[in-house]
Amino acid sequence: MTRPLNFRQIEAFQAVMQSGTTTAAAALLHTTQPSVSRLIAQVQGATGLKLFDNHKGRLRPTREAQALFDTVRQHFLGLDRIERSVVALRKFGAGTLRLACTPALALSLMPKAVHAFSQQHPDVHINLQTVGTHALREGLVHGQFDLGLTTSALEHDQIDIEVLHRAQVVCVMHPKHPLASKKDVHVRDMRGQMLLTLNADDEIQQPFVRTLQEFGVEPAGTVETTYSGTICMMAAQGTGIGVVNPYVASVFAHELRILPLQPRFGVSVSMAFAPQAAPSAMADRFASLLRERLRDFAGAKNAA
Repeated sequence: MTRPLNFRQIEAFQAVMQSGTTTAAAALLHTTQPSVSRLIAQVQGATGLKLFDNHKGRLRPTREAQALFDTVRQHFLGLDRIERSVVALRKFGAGTLRLACTPALALSLMPKAVHAFSQQHPDVHINLQTVGTHALREGLVHGQFDLGLTTSALEHDQIDIEVLHRAQVVCVMHPKHPLASKKDVHVRDMRGQMLLTLNADDEIQQPFVRTLQEFGVEPAGTVETTYSGTICMMAAQGTGIGVVNPYVASVFAHELRILPLQPRFGVSVSMAFAPQAAPSAMADRFASLLRERLRDFAGAKNAA
């Protein structure tokens, strides 16, 4: 009656097939020659097969041994692939990091974070998508992204949100604009000015419009656009003044005068992981890097 082989027996059989003698196999396995001989005897007894004969001091495998060795070799190749996969996962995670962020952060925080991460982990493939808040939320819920970053509300009952940073919106203008000499800009100062505004449904635009109405401010005219980066570029051309988040404003700091806005109202950067599974090691590492970058951003703003 045959019996199942254990791993130690299979390992001894493979070593003998590879080396040709029990002495050499013992050296490969860091054990003794009698131990290997005993294991080979157990293999033959368990299988009911004659696997070797002794020919001029070497163990000569039978055709049954060759056939068994082909199977064993595939088994060990599979184990080797498993080990290589474990090493790769330990080092690089799942191999691909799928990120999404809203446009203002794609222009400001995310490129620097991705650059730093890719320097540390050059073998990780990064897929970064710039999307609106709705697409970001849906992508997280359906597992299309590992991590999402936004300055907009991301409420969803399946998503846990971490606020990474809170700041105040700022006013941007050309350095030679009449308001550029002020220390801050009150919405009253915008009376009669050309305003560069975001779309009416934007989360910065909504409180800004309410504040303008509260103080009875009528601008000379408005230019409405979708992206805060476009507002910054138009302000740098001298088209008018705009209100944007400080993250995108920092990208254009060398071209703009950036001033605090009064009354103050806030904006925040929020991060969320895909809810279907625990974050990968790579997603966790990228999240840590984002936290670090935003601490640096806050420190630089405070120093300024």
